[in-house]
Amino acid sequence: MGQKYEALALLNAPRLSDRQRGLAMMEELIDEGSVIRQVVPKGEVNNHVHTTFSFSPYFPSMATYIAWDMGLETVGCIDHDSMAGAAEMAEAGEFIGMATTLGFEVRVDFSTSPLGKRKINNPDSKGIVYMVVHGVPRNQISQVQEFLAPICKERNLRNRAQVEALNAILDRYNLQQLDFDTDVYPLSQAEQGGSITERHILFALATSLVEQWGVGETLITELETTFGLTLSKSIRTLLSDSENTYFLYDLLGVMKSSFLPQFFIQPNKKETLPVEEVISFAKEIGGIPSYAYLGDVGESPTGDKKAEAFEDSFLDELFEELKRLEFQAVTYMPPRNTPAQLKRVQELCNKHDFMEISGVDINSPRQSFHCPELLEPQYKHLQESAWALIGHEQLSSQGKEFGIFAPNTPQANLTLTERIEMYAACGKALNLNNPEASVKQIIQQGETLWNKP
Repeated sequence: MGQKYEALALLNAPRLSDRQRGLAMMEELIDEGSVIRQVVPKGEVNNHVHTTFSFSPYFPSMATYIAWDMGLETVGCIDHDSMAGAAEMAEAGEFIGMATTLGFEVRVDFSTSPLGKRKINNPDSKGIVYMVVHGVPRNQISQVQEFLAPICKERNLRNRAQVEALNAILDRYNLQQLDFDTDVYPLSQAEQGGSITERHILFALATSLVEQWGVGETLITELETTFGLTLSKSIRTLLSDSENTYFLYDLLGVMKSSFLPQFFIQPNKKETLPVEEVISFAKEIGGIPSYAYLGDVGESPTGDKKAEAFEDSFLDELFEELKRLEFQAVTYMPPRNTPAQLKRVQELCNKHDFMEISGVDINSPRQSFHCPELLEPQYKHLQESAWALIGHEQLSSQGKEFGIFAPNTPQANLTLTERIEMYAACGKALNLNNPEASVKQIIQQGETLWNKP
């Protein structure tokens, strides 16, 4: 078992070369049967896992292993404003024998839309929408990074300004201030092309506050009196537990929900590109532009969102606009919504011919990669969508004309449901340890998976 623990430690090591060494060790241990899955696969998939390349406790190698160990059949690398970790997750999948799908999440400007003055799916901003570009072909990652680099640069200018605004608040209470370059930047993977988000700032703040106030009643009292925060009974219990392994992440969640608005600065139009521009880019690289459904929030599963109304009151109008803008899919997170919300989203996706994609974002070690809802009959089609993403990425990496939404694909005359079925079959037929070679074989042999009229 010593080798397993050594490999696991390496999978989340800071250096890529160490993580790759850990992957090679884990592959050998899996092949010889020394390491087996903790959970037998039953059909769960997760196409929306964040990594350290935006904000997460996990490097892509570790995220891939955890997904595999928990019995997931597919795992997706989705980071904010970055695809710098995508190639590593794809490589990790090949070592471990895990199906991976790649994409990125980005905020876009909706101000020219009739809905542009509303708060849609973004808790921090009106007229700025979160969208995900799913199914990015492996050979387009570098092009995506070039596209996102100016966004990250602009975001970091705002990050610095936000730290200055935060310091002005801390100064009023004679609290230790933060330095962007020494306290925030090192928490990220910005040197390797990752993004820096408000969560990095809040994690640095949480660390600093614990250093000054400790864990327990003093911290809780100061949060309530100095910052004026209202803490629920469950949060007070978590923050009182000196043995709480996830303490800093729990404190971050509290600060994001209740304190972030005090120093948050709205992003400008250089950081949030027009939605039309991002959709056009997504199609150009063979990705799938997807709207990220949030829905009205009651109790947030991660404690980082307060109860608030979002797009549910105008969802029909929104879906009409998404169709006009030429979105191709809607992505959502089943654990975050009620069955009634999801039923309505599914009905609207069917009406407008949108592909449905699911996932559960991972920002904290308290969160589970599992999505047991997908085992229920009304959500099982989301498993097929995940495998269709896998097939789409591998096929379109061999040529854009092979993409599931490509206008010149041989399957363009099929319904979306039929195409999803066909691409899912292709995804399932891949050799996960060498998907590129096996997809080339599928194309060359003209198997019915691809050429069936």
